[in-house]
Amino acid sequence: MCCFIVPLAQAIATTAVRCNNKKNIEEGNCHPLVQNLPKFELMLWGGTAMLVVDHIINGEIVPFWPFFTALNEDGGVYTMLSEMLTVGVPMSIVVTAIYAAMCLKPSWKH
Repeated sequence: MCCFIVPLAQAIATTAVRCNNKKNIEEGNCHPLVQNLPKFELMLWGGTAMLVVDHIINGEIVPFWPFFTALNEDGGVYTMLSEMLTVGVPMSIVVTAIYAAMCLKPSWKH
C-alpha cells in the first residue's frame, strides 16, 4: 500500500544533504559516506520508483482521491501506518546498511 513512503522520504532527505554538500563531494574532501551520496540516492530513488510501479500495477495506488485504496476502508490509516513501520522502515534500514557496508569497504571505488 504505502511502504514506499519511507524510502521516498529518505531519498528526499538524502538529496537535500547531497545538495548541501555538493562542493565537498566534488572536491572529494569528505567522509566516504558523504562522498558516495549520489550512489545512495540512485539506490533510494530507483527502489522507490520500482515500489510505486509495483503498487500501481497491483491496484493499491489509483489516479484519483484518496490515491491509496486502503483509505477507502475503515481503519485504512492504521493499516497504512502499520505497513510503513513493518515494511518501509526495515527496507530503508537494509538499504542504508548495504550502502554503509559498500562505502566502508576499502576496495569499493569512489
